[in-house]
Amino acid sequence: MHVDLVDLRLFVAIAEARSITHGAERSALALASASARIKGMEAALGVALLERQRRGVRLTAAGESLLDHARIVLHQVATMQGELTAFARGLKARIHMLANTSGATEHLPKALSSFLAKYPAISVDVEERESVEIATALASGAADIGIAVDAVLPDSLDRFPFCEDRLVLIVPPHDDIGHRRQAAFRDIAERDFVGLTEDSALQRHIATHAAKLGRRLRMRARLKSFDAICQMVEAGVGVAVIPEVAARRYSRSSRIRALRMTDPWSSRKLSICMRGPLSLPRPVQQLADHLKTFAKV
Repeated sequence: MHVDLVDLRLFVAIAEARSITHGAERSALALASASARIKGMEAALGVALLERQRRGVRLTAAGESLLDHARIVLHQVATMQGELTAFARGLKARIHMLANTSGATEHLPKALSSFLAKYPAISVDVEERESVEIATALASGAADIGIAVDAVLPDSLDRFPFCEDRLVLIVPPHDDIGHRRQAAFRDIAERDFVGLTEDSALQRHIATHAAKLGRRLRMRARLKSFDAICQMVEAGVGVAVIPEVAARRYSRSSRIRALRMTDPWSSRKLSICMRGPLSLPRPVQQLADHLKTFAKV
């Protein structure tokens, strides 16, 4: 059996486009050449990978399996190329990490800063995603490591607990419910809200739970940081749902009131997650080992 990287890249392009024609265009190959390569792969593997249809193609079960493996192989090759190129300019490795909003802004910075100080030849790119998307990206080989809500992670991913991440409701200092110790999300779902931008994973998470109550949040302002949100809430613009760690930090210098939420989805356990240890590049394993020393469980 012989399948080269050009074949794998072509197959992924065709699978994503659901079209041999469009996949060939993305791969800068002639249609006849692309079609011959796919037929050659199927002959070498002894199994059909695509079902040709009137409008494009559909992956067979074998094709779906190959797609998963191809993405992992191509990701590993890209990592290898990146690391070897980095050697030439004095940088050893670059790690692609995915994190939910709370993880990226509140729980990771201290741990990552000490890791980068310890390993000056390694760089880390942190991209914000929703936890479900993080699990999918890691399983497909599109990222190296992540921090996500443990409850949505599949058993196929290795993980270890990292920290608790509780969401709280913050209200202005003299709000009618400010005297309470806790409240349910449905109690304030019809109020004016202040929140993060629409592309924020956390804001999408909150909007999803509002939709489950049959509500569409009335957003008075969308901002890029929790500190800015707290300032708006303190000024009486609206209420907000933010991580408890952010509320505690800002409450030291403000008069906002933070209330525990009684909703189960407001209390999450965050885990560091990755593919199996045998497929991890050494720099990623070093980051995982370092993050274990910062775990708060």
